[in-house]
Amino acid sequence: MLLLASLLLPLAAVASVPYEEYILAPSSRDLIPTSVVQVNGSVTNPKSLTQSSGGGATFKGISSVTYDFGKNIAGLVSLDVSSASSSAAFLGVTFTESNLWISSEYSDATGNSGYDSPLWFNVGKGPGTYTPEAKYQRGGFRYLTVVSNTTATVKLKSLNINFTAAPTQSLRDYKGWFHSDDELIDKIWYAGAYTNQLCTIDPKYGDAITSQAEDITLPETNAWYSNQTIANGSSTITDGAKRDRLVWPGDMAISLESIAVSTGDLYSIRMGLESLFALQQPDGQLPYAGAPLGIAVSYTYHLHNLIGLSFLYRYSGDTNWLSSYWDQYVLGVKWALESVDSSGLANVTLSADWLRFGMGAHNIEANAILYFVLQDAQTLAKDLNQTSMATQWASTAAGIKSAANKLLWDSSAGLYRDNQTTTLHPQDGNAWAIKANLTLSTSQSLTISKALKARWGKYGAPAPEAGATISPFIGGFELQAHYLAGRPDAALDLLRLQWGYMLLDSKMTQSTFIEGYSTDGSIHYAPYTDDARISHAHGWSTGPTYALTAYTAGIQLTGPAGSYWSIAPQPGNLTTVDAGFSTSKGIFSVALKRSSSGGGYSQFSFSVPSATSGTVKLPGVSGTLVSKTGQKVKLVNGVAAVPGGNWKLQGSRS
Repeated sequence: MLLLASLLLPLAAVASVPYEEYILAPSSRDLIPTSVVQVNGSVTNPKSLTQSSGGGATFKGISSVTYDFGKNIAGLVSLDVSSASSSAAFLGVTFTESNLWISSEYSDATGNSGYDSPLWFNVGKGPGTYTPEAKYQRGGFRYLTVVSNTTATVKLKSLNINFTAAPTQSLRDYKGWFHSDDELIDKIWYAGAYTNQLCTIDPKYGDAITSQAEDITLPETNAWYSNQTIANGSSTITDGAKRDRLVWPGDMAISLESIAVSTGDLYSIRMGLESLFALQQPDGQLPYAGAPLGIAVSYTYHLHNLIGLSFLYRYSGDTNWLSSYWDQYVLGVKWALESVDSSGLANVTLSADWLRFGMGAHNIEANAILYFVLQDAQTLAKDLNQTSMATQWASTAAGIKSAANKLLWDSSAGLYRDNQTTTLHPQDGNAWAIKANLTLSTSQSLTISKALKARWGKYGAPAPEAGATISPFIGGFELQAHYLAGRPDAALDLLRLQWGYMLLDSKMTQSTFIEGYSTDGSIHYAPYTDDARISHAHGWSTGPTYALTAYTAGIQLTGPAGSYWSIAPQPGNLTTVDAGFSTSKGIFSVALKRSSSGGGYSQFSFSVPSATSGTVKLPGVSGTLVSKTGQKVKLVNGVAAVPGGNWKLQGSRS
């Protein structure tokens, strides 16, 4: 393991992929199982299929073996058959992400109509390798069960998976890294990165939004396949690995930034965003989801489209790309502002959102997100020198902030109400209020942070707007809210509590993050009736990957591709942190060490590209920043403005 001894040099300079041992992505796209979970019926030598040397497993009559790949994976299965005693012999395979749905009769669900059928192979045709069409790749599974359902004897020489996720990536060549003195925190960062890799697919194999039995399957009522082209190009980010293999703008409000600071796969993000903007309506409305879904209209997801465009520009710095979409962006902002009424708030008449129950009226979540978009819009307009609308946007934003605090703030609860006619205090709107800077003071943000934490249960932070639900999606925004309120310990506590449970519990994949679950810890998501349908690899659940880099390590880009930046670490109760990522301008990294939690820095250094500039914020710390070239800048009240380069802190006191 790389150590923090040489803090002047970013670790990326001494190792091509720092902390590679934490990366969950496979080193090869050719995978075999790691172990046998269970055997039913008569099967000889089933463990041989977990060994590269093979040897063959013999299935006699009705029998099955469940194999474990050790982590959630995705891909296309191949069976290499040595012999079959009957021309009527079949082998089938079933898949599941969670061990709760291991079965020889069905796979976990990709649709709304119950479990998925097995894939069946007519191995009685003779020896050889049996591989289905690419549309039968399974987007997410940890467990695979091989089933023999006839009286025949079949010898299976090998079982292989062609790993199809993240099709254009060099799977372990991460552009970012994170390490601390808490291994659970580190593993959470990398599990988030891997979750997004599983959710990145070849656009030709998106969700079919239907079920059909054909080709190699026996006649079944609930077969499945993925053959819908959902975007241009060779790779795109989607909602989930197993299910909803579609582009959803809301998910990107979390996954985009987590991808940017880990794998750096901006191409897949761009292909997804462009597929969404291609569906913009003449009046400016942007889609709730990408093709072929095209259902509903969502005010919040319309706004998430705009946020995605802004986020991608921030990490890519591609001004030409932003310019090419600027007219569409402005039209999208105009559509959103048409809902702002005389109260100063947007009156939301559309119910579709992230699966919360109800969305309407002067809703705090929708208005906080709109306020956030209007701040972004002014920044983008300045970058493009397109400021004609900026004054109007600033005025409307000021009205939203004033009205939201006048009409929706509940001082007795220390939280915003969902709207003017309810007693519900939602997680989403309150987290977004802090994230968007809709609050009027730091003390108000602190009050919200404390009130949100007071509601935590044994398994995480609840989202009462979605029933008895824990939403890792909205939880990702709450994480940011605690940091922004100056409470990094609360954020780290939530990471350990909620994402620690998702990573370590035996019902989970122990490698990727689930879409949602119940406040009692069960694998039940209130918006769904079918628990087997829940996705265990969902991009919207990967918020910690970004939050740890941006807030714990404190690396934030404030200009395109990091032309301007802020280094403002909040290590909380961690004593060592080493993190970084790269953009087209170069590597941004921070390494720090403290003798104890909450103490001053015994070592602190950072590296940023030379053609950039920014601000370092170390509250309560005095000392001098010294560059590798000998330049010195003194901290004043813990703050200093410095140019790019390699810097370290000398004479630190706190």
